[in-house]
Amino acid sequence: MKTQRQAKIMEIISTKDIETQEQLLSALQEAGFYSTQATISRDIKELRVVKELTSFGTYRYTSAAKENAGTFSARLNTIFRECIISYDYAQNIIVLKTMPGLASAAASAVDAMAMSVVVGTLAGDDTVFIVMRDNNSAAAFCGEIKSLLS
Repeated sequence: MKTQRQAKIMEIISTKDIETQEQLLSALQEAGFYSTQATISRDIKELRVVKELTSFGTYRYTSAAKENAGTFSARLNTIFRECIISYDYAQNIIVLKTMPGLASAAASAVDAMAMSVVVGTLAGDDTVFIVMRDNNSAAAFCGEIKSLLS
């Protein structure tokens, strides 16, 4: 039953934008799987399901990258936190200022996040341009950067 439920969870999050555990629980119940919120929470941890930022500035559950990629991502996120000096956005473009020589590391960290709202990055020596899908995504991502750097 657990394997079937977890397979259904992966199917649901790959086909629907699920923002909360309650929504996931409801979708499971509609599919004939009756469980508790605590069980769903454990399943999410076991499956390494994470939330990602959508183009609308909201979050949705998605499957995490493989563990090796996750370790690499974690290292790049640490670099990202350490090298950013300032950030700002204009419409759907974010500009990151980094310590000299670290823009490529910051851009790699953004790329490793594999966010669907990021169209692409361009790095110089101490500046990174990030092109987002829309203005809301840029604003939301800057909010994430603020919380990451705080």
